[in-house]
Amino acid sequence: MYHHFFSDAPEKRPKVTWWLLKRVLGYARPYYKAIIWMLILTIAVAGLSLITPLILRDLIDRTLPDQDLQRLLFSGIALLLIPLVLGALNVVQRYINARVGEGVVFNLRTALFSHMQRMSLGFFTNTKVGELMSRLNNDVIGAQNAISTTFVNIVTNFIQAIAILSVMFALEWRIAALSIAVFPLFLLIARNVTKRLRHIIRIQLNLNAKMNSLANELLNIGGSLLIKLFGRAAEEDRRFQERAVEVRDIGVRRAVVGMTFWVSIGLFSAVGIALVYGVGGYMVIAGTLTIGTIVAMGAYLGNLYASLQGLVNAPVEFATSIVSFERVFEVIDLPLEIDEAPEAKILENPHGRLEFDNVTFRYQVNEKALLKSVERFGQVDNVLGDHLSDSKRVDEDVVIESEESGLPIQARELALENISFTAHPGQLVALVGPSGAGKTTLTYLVPRLYDPDSGRILVDGQDIRNLGLSSLAAQIGMVTQETYLFHDTIRVNLLYGKLDATKAEMEAAARTANIHEFIMGLPERYETVVGERGYRLSGGEKQRIALARVILKDPRILLLDEATSSLDSESETLIQEALKRVMASRTSIVIAHRLSTILAADLILVMDRGRIVEYGKHTELLAQGGLYARLYRTPSQPK
Repeated sequence: MYHHFFSDAPEKRPKVTWWLLKRVLGYARPYYKAIIWMLILTIAVAGLSLITPLILRDLIDRTLPDQDLQRLLFSGIALLLIPLVLGALNVVQRYINARVGEGVVFNLRTALFSHMQRMSLGFFTNTKVGELMSRLNNDVIGAQNAISTTFVNIVTNFIQAIAILSVMFALEWRIAALSIAVFPLFLLIARNVTKRLRHIIRIQLNLNAKMNSLANELLNIGGSLLIKLFGRAAEEDRRFQERAVEVRDIGVRRAVVGMTFWVSIGLFSAVGIALVYGVGGYMVIAGTLTIGTIVAMGAYLGNLYASLQGLVNAPVEFATSIVSFERVFEVIDLPLEIDEAPEAKILENPHGRLEFDNVTFRYQVNEKALLKSVERFGQVDNVLGDHLSDSKRVDEDVVIESEESGLPIQARELALENISFTAHPGQLVALVGPSGAGKTTLTYLVPRLYDPDSGRILVDGQDIRNLGLSSLAAQIGMVTQETYLFHDTIRVNLLYGKLDATKAEMEAAARTANIHEFIMGLPERYETVVGERGYRLSGGEKQRIALARVILKDPRILLLDEATSSLDSESETLIQEALKRVMASRTSIVIAHRLSTILAADLILVMDRGRIVEYGKHTELLAQGGLYARLYRTPSQPK
């Protein structure tokens, strides 16, 4: 199973372009003074590190033979002070290094998050959350390593190697040349073992990612509920165990190969040291070299090999780290499909008149606005798919309707086609139609979650594409069919509608949504934590909190997607009465199947296959005997 881990399969190495490097340096530019200080400290540390072997040489060759007590005292003090000074310099260098690295991470992460926040809904429907989190965390950390770790290590190793070789050649050029003569063999073995180890690490991270992805899928509340409902605990135990076994076995392989790597380094370091002491010892016996010089050369040799080894792997490590910047830049450079006009207008004294003018829209994937597929350690394309054969997969593009319903099949190319209507302030417009007819899509266009392919959507006579996004959002309140609540208190979830709302305003909104009495009956009242996605509450309770949140926002346009579908009859009656008061001076677009909601509508729009096929009031549409009448007679239709 793992025989390929020791193969010499060619690896794809990341490429570093001048454009990419220049842009990376742009992020480091604000910290150029700190970087200069880091270089100065690196040189100082390298210089101080060279002094200790020279003191040892002097002790052996002069101080001890001459029995110079004063010189011995100074040497001892120096041997004590040098580590103290080096430690202090390393702490300062680390502080500056951390400031630079964390500063770059802050700039990158905030820029990345801000850009993601402004991407269209279509971007998120076509992008995995795990991929975004990987860019926001793993790649940003990789970018930090490129500046604060990899770059510093390269410079440090280079300076140390040059400094050590200079001193060694100054002490005895023949021994210095001999010490680096074994380096080609050391380089050959080290690179070969490093390549194999890197290949194993790649496989290990992928196996870890599969195991973690499976755990993430199954240990959240939705996955846990599904497992319990289908009684699959034993099966999931077995699947997780299979992946955990792979992680265990590859971990053992990595440990063995890693030890081989360090043994190789130790072996050739020992060969070099043996040659230095052997030849140097012969020269001491011959009287051409002192004992202290041999001791100093041996001390330098270990540091030299460590620095050279670091430089061997530097190009690949730097390229790998720097490509993390490329992955971050890819997100930052994605075009914003929903963007503000250069001179966006602000809605002043809004009334909420909403007009659709010959709007057509289709769901399509803009490849330029999506992330590319990249090879990354720890990224897995699927969790469950590798356990399903092709025959068991479902074609998600096929829409199947029950033949018994007698309703048209909704599969089509255009989601909305030539939609035109006007909703005036204070009016309630009900959207009715078969599942998949385009009702929810229509509501998504109003707050510019998507933009139409043709036609215009106007609020108070202004094309919404010419309005500022925050100004438009302030006038639209939407309660979606799937209510989302933060894992926080009820108070925090309500205040999301109006951050500066008073306690009285919050409680008034809760009363209007018929949720205040329920909240006051909880032990912690408004400080009750609702749980992950609000799972500690029932569907009706979540929807009433969502309604209260929108009421607190006090928008001019209300969009309600099955806002009362999860309520019992008593709660629905109270909510309907509350909504009548709330909707009195607002434009309201309601997707509803309940007759009580439809009867209250000033205008009913009947949708089929993305088009408005009928419109009018309840009695008028029934008299027409068309699609609305067929929907009304459907047995599952709530009355």
